Amino acid sequence: MTDRINLKDFTFEQLEQYFTETGLQKFRAKQVFQWLHNGVTSFDEMTNLSKELRKSLDERCFISKVEFAEKHESKLDGTIKYLLRLNDGNLIESVIMRYKHGITICVSTQVGCRMGCGFCASTIGGLVRHLTAGEILDQVIFIQKDIGERISNIVLMGIGEPLDNYDNVIKFLKNVNHPAGLNIGYRHISLSTCGLVPQMMKLSQENMPITLSVSLHAPNNEIRNKIMPVSKKYFIEEVIKACKIFIERTNRRITFEYALISGVNDSIENARELSSLVKGMLCHVNLIPVNKVDERDYEKSTLKQIDLFKNILEKNSVSTTVRRELGGDINASCGQLRRGHTK
Repeated sequence: MTDRINLKDFTFEQLEQYFTETGLQKFRAKQVFQWLHNGVTSFDEMTNLSKELRKSLDERCFISKVEFAEKHESKLDGTIKYLLRLNDGNLIESVIMRYKHGITICVSTQVGCRMGCGFCASTIGGLVRHLTAGEILDQVIFIQKDIGERISNIVLMGIGEPLDNYDNVIKFLKNVNHPAGLNIGYRHISLSTCGLVPQMMKLSQENMPITLSVSLHAPNNEIRNKIMPVSKKYFIEEVIKACKIFIERTNRRITFEYALISGVNDSIENARELSSLVKGMLCHVNLIPVNKVDERDYEKSTLKQIDLFKNILEKNSVSTTVRRELGGDINASCGQLRRGHTK
């Protein structure tokens, strides 16, 4: 398998180039691209290609796919959590969430994660490897086939740090947005990062009007250093500066993710400090009651404390919501299903 090419790892333009360089007709690339995004698993299903061409492609290339190792559907809100097995046996997670504005999929970008955030199950065990562009795309393609409904929104907030796998993520974004593919608009895509400043700056120049979600989780470096090791490399001031540049270049509102941890980052003073940090920016703060992870000691804030925190932000003219908890009966938060399976 390793000496054969996964065609889903090519962008549309790269696929055209590959066909041209191997002596095949350029227009065939579009046909193959469309078949791949329709979820075929073999070249024999590409019925508008000749048998000779299908055989030739099968000898040199392969079509990646994912297997459903586990599938759990919430009885509370219809959220569906998938544990997916890749071609090499590694496991990742994806989640389907239903909203009034459409169906959203949360996809993984790595097997494991090396960012080491103290409240996250995905990073326990570290990074195994990056996902290829095709493996990220497969989550959308095959889950859309499974539910039999169109996925209209994508969040790159599953296992892994998307900007740590920059090139493959950019390829994926180009492919999933392509009119000959799934044609999901950039404005319907959100990417979450813990604050890799150089990659944030690079992303701001890609001319992709996606939503950038920044996992802030603290109002200062002292607290952030304790729960997010990345903060020791990129101080909170650098992250905020990169956010302001992203807003200026894209005219897109930034979302700040803030996991409320009891006794760690949820005090009244923390709320005031956060207000001062982001006030005046084109941004939105998404407060998240932290998920319980067996290997961690962190506890979620009380409802009273969450309300107090939210009210202080709003009094300081900072747009704020508390994330609705979905799939509470199926452990829908990221990394928990994979962690439980590997244990």
